[in-house]
Amino acid sequence: MKEVKSLVNNIIAACQDKKAKNIVTVDMSDLPGSICQYFVICEGNTPTQVSAIADEIVDALKKKKKERPISIDGLREARWVGIDYGTVIVHVFIPELREFYDIEHLWADAKLEQIPDID
Repeated sequence: MKEVKSLVNNIIAACQDKKAKNIVTVDMSDLPGSICQYFVICEGNTPTQVSAIADEIVDALKKKKKERPISIDGLREARWVGIDYGTVIVHVFIPELREFYDIEHLWADAKLEQIPDID
């Protein structure tokens, strides 16, 4: 569990490095049958920023943790990028898609933690 939390913290730091907004972690580790232990969800103002945030996450985790994602989806349009690290899945949205899908509230029993924005 300590390793997973370290992965989450490194993902959050990478998001903050690229000025991601409204970062939320969704702790699903106590939910039976969940697809991962954590979601990290954030947003960028434009597809360019969404792409930059996703690239920073992948690059930072390769350097710091020697972690490579299992898969990455959505980079072409960069409106919603999903990065799968197995135990942690990262979602980087443009604001209107994040509001529309509202994935952080799909699991009522999951623990949400709002991470403060860094300006």
